[in-house]
Formats: sequence, C-alpha cells, structure tokens
Amino acid sequence: MTTISADITVGEIAAGQPISTRVFEKYGIDFCCGGRQPLAEACQKQGLDPAVVLDEINRAAHSHEAAPENDWQAAPLGRLIGHILDTHHTYMKEQLPRLEAMLGKILDAHSARHGDVLVPVAATFRAMRNELDGHLMKEEMILFPLIRALESGDGPHHFHCGSVQNPIRVMVMEHDSAGGALSRLRHLTSGYQPPADACNTFRAFYFELSAMEADLHRHIHLENNILFPRAVALEAAVSIS
Repeated sequence: MTTISADITVGEIAAGQPISTRVFEKYGIDFCCGGRQPLAEACQKQGLDPAVVLDEINRAAHSHEAAPENDWQAAPLGRLIGHILDTHHTYMKEQLPRLEAMLGKILDAHSARHGDVLVPVAATFRAMRNELDGHLMKEEMILFPLIRALESGDGPHHFHCGSVQNPIRVMVMEHDSAGGALSRLRHLTSGYQPPADACNTFRAFYFELSAMEADLHRHIHLENNILFPRAVALEAAVSIS
C-alpha cells in the first residue's frame, strides 16, 4: 500500500490508493485535471485540514468494507486501455447525444424563464461535447494503438506522431479544457440544483450532467495519473534497452 503524505500530489495518491478518490469526491478535491498539485495545496484551496483528509483516506483504505479496487498500476496497459474504452468511452458516446437531446427540449420549454442559466449552460456543454467527440476519436485512432504497440514491443517508429509524449501532451491539454468546462457547468447550475419549477426532464438533465462529471473525473484520472505516466516510462525503458 502506498504511503501518503500531504506533500504528495493528489494524482499520485489517487493512483496509488484508488479508494482515495471517494474521499476526494466527498470534499470536492480535483484528482484528475488538478491532480498535479500537492494534497496540502488542494486542501488549502478547499479550506480543509490535510491531516483530516489523510486520516479519512487511511481509514477508508484499511476498512474491511472497502470494495476491492483494480490495481491499474500493475495491470497490463492493454487491459487498462480496454477498461477505459469499455467503461468510459462507451459511456460518453451514449450520454453526450442523449444529454444534447434533453438540453434541446429544456431550452424550448424553459429558456423564457431560465435563459440566463440555460443559454450559457448550452454553450458550454456543446463546446465541450464537440471537443470530447474529437478527443475520444484521437485516443482510439492514434494514442491507444501507439501505447499498445509499445507494450507489444513494436516501437513508436511505426507512427507518424513519433514519441508517445506528443499525443499525450495534446490529450492532457484537452483534459484540462474539459475540466474547465465541467467547473463552469457546476458553477452555472449552482451544483446541479434545478429550479423549483423545473420539469422532470430539466431535473433529469442536471442529474445526468452530475453523473457525467463524476465519470469524466475518473476517466481523466485513469489517463493522466496512471496510463500516461506508465506509457512514458515504458517508452523510456524501451529506448534504453
């Protein structure tokens, strides 16, 4: 089990002790796009005592009730990629068009009363969706095949993008963009709280937006904090050998 302290980055803690993500979610600590900051700094931003958060993580990790987590730090990279595709890419490809359809209905029915919120929500969501559609395709067509080739021993010289660090750099930038969009959506919707006169579709849209945010946080965490660093390290090891 990884020994953690307040000086370790949030991303490293999340990668070494996956159950810590439940604690981070509880306290609103960004463990995906914001995973590069030390826990002490992340806690300071949220007005939290790092010692309290560390204690809760340690208790969760040692709890007999803690559900077993996949050790993605040790699993083959191909298996981790398969999990990301089957779990997170599939989810996003289903949810994004579904949310788009719901959003259209809500705008038609509620923009007269709640346009000050719904118009910027729609603009933010649609820009994020367009970027995510392209992002998923680039991972599936370029980055993931490159990582699988590295793991199989067929190096990056077969790919026009060269080093695996090149597409990873682009993916991290797009992750940061998606994280910013999620933060704006949460702010615009007051934490996904529908107005009192919201219809069932309006309420369902906010609920599903919140669920999408949670899924995307875990998706980005697996890539930024585990898959990408391991792929970079593998490439370095291959180049030395």
